[in-house]
Amino acid sequence: MKIPASILFLSTVVTAQTVIESSSFGHGAIVAPSREGIPGWDLGGEGHFPQILSNKLILTPPYPGNTRGFAWAQSPVSEQEWAAEFQFRATGVERAGGNLQLWYAKDGMKNVGSASIYTVGQWDGFALVVDTHSGRGGSIRGFLNDGTTDYKSHRSVDSLAFGHCDYSYRNLGRPSVIRVKHTNVMFEVTVDDKPCFSTDKVSLPAGNTIGITAATPENPDSFEIFKVVLRTATSGVEKAPPAEKQNNNQQPLAASPQGGAQQGQAAPNDLSSINEQFADLGSRIQLINHATNNILREIGNQGNKLESKQADLLQKLATKEQVAALDARLQRLEQSVLSIQRDLEGKDYRDKFNQLQETLRSSHLSLTENIKDNLLSVITASTPRMGFFIFVIVAVQILLAGSYIVYKRRRANMPKKFL
Repeated sequence: MKIPASILFLSTVVTAQTVIESSSFGHGAIVAPSREGIPGWDLGGEGHFPQILSNKLILTPPYPGNTRGFAWAQSPVSEQEWAAEFQFRATGVERAGGNLQLWYAKDGMKNVGSASIYTVGQWDGFALVVDTHSGRGGSIRGFLNDGTTDYKSHRSVDSLAFGHCDYSYRNLGRPSVIRVKHTNVMFEVTVDDKPCFSTDKVSLPAGNTIGITAATPENPDSFEIFKVVLRTATSGVEKAPPAEKQNNNQQPLAASPQGGAQQGQAAPNDLSSINEQFADLGSRIQLINHATNNILREIGNQGNKLESKQADLLQKLATKEQVAALDARLQRLEQSVLSIQRDLEGKDYRDKFNQLQETLRSSHLSLTENIKDNLLSVITASTPRMGFFIFVIVAVQILLAGSYIVYKRRRANMPKKFL
């Protein structure tokens, strides 16, 4: 019996796209065999370590904010042509924010680490950024770098995007699916099976590593990663071989079994969708439990701090023995003051005060008389004699009168000139 041409075509397509296990996770039944880590991937973050659940990886939690998370494949991609499928979900409050990056970079763990497109330095490769830049509801943008541009110090990182599309990704209640395909003839990005952007001028070398980073502000978005699957790709789709004529001896397939098979597939599909909804509900409950545990832990820390402060205050306060000793000292001091007061009231100090007053009065009188006598003697001794002073005045006047008389006589005896 000959194999139908359609089956041969499907087998060639499946063969052409092989999953690269070292750069993928989430394509199986569970994300990781344990919560300790994902085989072949390096996980880490700042302010929070990524949490591994059965069906997803939480890069950034809903609480607290200002956190970062990253996941980097340990092995580089050796294929020149590849196709990546990326499923994520972002949930948060109304005005929350953050950014999510899918990287294909050279030495990504070393050169990028937990950085975002705005905080990374010089890197080499491709980055797909999901954020709400410029106040938009959401966008997906592509960035390239050859290792020469320092994005961290660039004045306008947004202007370096070579392709973008608008996409409101927050609080959709379902995972969003982004597919990136890189071949020798085309580079294209689709979102939820819809074209986002494409170009034939991008050619990425082999040897880079796949990675994911997320960063959130004070009002955070919780970025959850459900799947990162990297497959090999071909430049074009192989054409199906021409359909051969059906052998007359070959019996045609009955129509009723096919219809029965289609009806039989409907129930499993509905059951699988219900299971997916329950799994999503369980993951949300786990996320709420994690946030609740964080809040309870924070409350416990605050309670411990209050207890330590209370203990310090109690140490600084006086004990009962110290208060009793101080009370006894005050009582003794009060008794001493009362005894002194009683002694003063029992004795009469009026005579002593009168004697003191008389002593002060006599001292004052004697001091006043001595000062008066001494002052008079000083004035008398320093005053000049009046007779000598009068004699000097009379002598000066006589001298002046004689000089005037002599001057008059000389002037009268002088020869006179007549005109």
